[in-house]
Amino acid sequence: MQTYTVRLRERGQLTIPQAARDNLAVKEGDNLTLIQIDDLLLLVRKQPLISQLSEQFSRQMAEAGLSLADLLEGLAEERRLSAQNRFGRDA
Repeated sequence: MQTYTVRLRERGQLTIPQAARDNLAVKEGDNLTLIQIDDLLLLVRKQPLISQLSEQFSRQMAEAGLSLADLLEGLAEERRLSAQNRFGRDA
């Protein structure tokens, strides 16, 4: 565990020490999340979930041997069944 002393500046700004930025692999313009737990403040790297979810979804599709066309066909069928269950008819 590493600790750093920082000073709160005008308008609530603070500088994250270079060593901490290097360890977290963050750079100017990156989004971080500040979490407050009572008197404790945690600053964590905020990673976009879209790219992670996309990679996971693509991997699962490949493992299952599914294409985008397969998924769209399945989606159309699910919509039809949902409308039939909900409204008693096809969409």
